[in-house]
Amino acid sequence: MNALWRRLDRPGHDAACLRPRGDGWRLSGAAVFLHDEGPSCLAYCVEVDSGWATRRGTIHGFVGDRRVAHDIRNDEEVWRLDGVAVDGLGRLLDLDLSFTPATNVLQLRRAAPPLGQTVDLPAAWFNLDDATLTELPQRYERLSETSYRYQAPSVLYEGVLEVGACGFIKSYPGLWALEE
Repeated sequence: MNALWRRLDRPGHDAACLRPRGDGWRLSGAAVFLHDEGPSCLAYCVEVDSGWATRRGTIHGFVGDRRVAHDIRNDEEVWRLDGVAVDGLGRLLDLDLSFTPATNVLQLRRAAPPLGQTVDLPAAWFNLDDATLTELPQRYERLSETSYRYQAPSVLYEGVLEVGACGFIKSYPGLWALEE
């Protein structure tokens, strides 16, 4: 499955595809957008196991004049950013990349709540601006077959996410819209 998004808060696009890989799945894509530091181009890849839990993520490219290259791993309940263990994330199963809407599909594939139910899905969140990996509290409430009330209180974001026919998020209010 494939998707192409248009960024709403500044010029930019993101394209992603999700394909089976071995005993799991591989999400790969590229985001091109205007960052506060200048034009940016980031290729990313997230590998998940058959239960949709993240095993590895990579990010390569540039933000303005800054080169970006990061390797993120979830090895036996220890998350590592560029080989360095990050404390306090061991129980997390999902990787969320701050600069793309693509990673939400992995969480929803793994743990989508039934209609009318709410689920907390905290993720290991890669913040592009300071190149850190921290916990991002997230809550998804299933409103319909294709919509979720989404809350990420630590980054002050809340909105109703719509899922498109392609399976990816179609509408991420104020940030991204699927090009159809």
